[in-house]
Amino acid sequence: MNEKTISELAALVSGEVKGDGDVVIKRVADIKNANEGDIAFLEDLKFAEQAKISKASCLIVPKGFQVDVSSSLIETANAKLAFALIAKILHPPKKKIGSIHPAVIAESAKVDSTAFIGAHVCIGENSSVGANTQINSGAQIGDNVSIGDDCVIHPNVVIYDNVTIGSRVTLHAGVVIGADGFGYARDADAYHKFPQIGTVMIEDDVEIGANSCIDRGALGETRIGRGTKIDNLVQIAHNDQIGERVVIAALSGISGSATIEDDVVLAGQVGIADHTRIQKGAMIGAKSAVFTGKTIRSGVWCGIPVMPLEKYKKLNAQYRALTKMSEKIDELKEEIESLKEIILEHNLRHS
Repeated sequence: MNEKTISELAALVSGEVKGDGDVVIKRVADIKNANEGDIAFLEDLKFAEQAKISKASCLIVPKGFQVDVSSSLIETANAKLAFALIAKILHPPKKKIGSIHPAVIAESAKVDSTAFIGAHVCIGENSSVGANTQINSGAQIGDNVSIGDDCVIHPNVVIYDNVTIGSRVTLHAGVVIGADGFGYARDADAYHKFPQIGTVMIEDDVEIGANSCIDRGALGETRIGRGTKIDNLVQIAHNDQIGERVVIAALSGISGSATIEDDVVLAGQVGIADHTRIQKGAMIGAKSAVFTGKTIRSGVWCGIPVMPLEKYKKLNAQYRALTKMSEKIDELKEEIESLKEIILEHNLRHS
């Protein structure tokens, strides 16, 4: 981690310092959770009230920001882009020095004596594996990972750094937990990666099917609630909050910052857009789509865009009737043309 003063960071993003530029910044953080030594950003002036209560040492804000806050500021034309660029400096990618270790388990890792560790498993620094947990062949466990008791980690699972796995969790082959989320800020010439330095928390009794991916939070946490069951080939994006006892069928995809409350059921190939909320007990049918920012209440829903089941059934019945309606319209057109000819003949005879 690289520490920089506010003035140094402002110079990197062509920003203007308001306040003490000599304060040292250690980390980037979400504005709600930031503390001393953190830098956060405010993209829209309508969220200015958050700036007043933030504990961040520095805020990156749009030009013309007039709200009275206690922290230092960096004013810039594009606060989100500036934040992403600063994150690259404060949180550079971890670089490993090429070497061959005689063991695949780091000396600082703690593995319970009852755990099973298969062939070619790698367990990183300061990670822990609980009692009776099975880590099967080829699994890769990063640094600072916590895995609870009685878990089953199937072959070729990848768990990135700083992830927490509860007890009695099953991860099937090819699951990836904690990869970077898909987020970028753009300038005129290129996309710059938005920081993906959050974490993933998987609670007890969760099962995740083969080749599913759970991305880490950008700045905060992606959470999978207790007892949730996720099928194969499911994508859960950064900062999603998945409740308890949720069921998600194969090929479903959930975009970033969505909230799925307890006891929700998503059928196969459901698409959930970003910043949506699916309320407790809702059931969404296969191949349905929930658009950005929508709130879906309890009940059964289907369709694109998603709608209550009864409305969906009614529309489906109407769609099925369209062919007959089209044929009837063609018949009526022919009758009208025939009547027009009869009327024309009648008029000609009596003219």
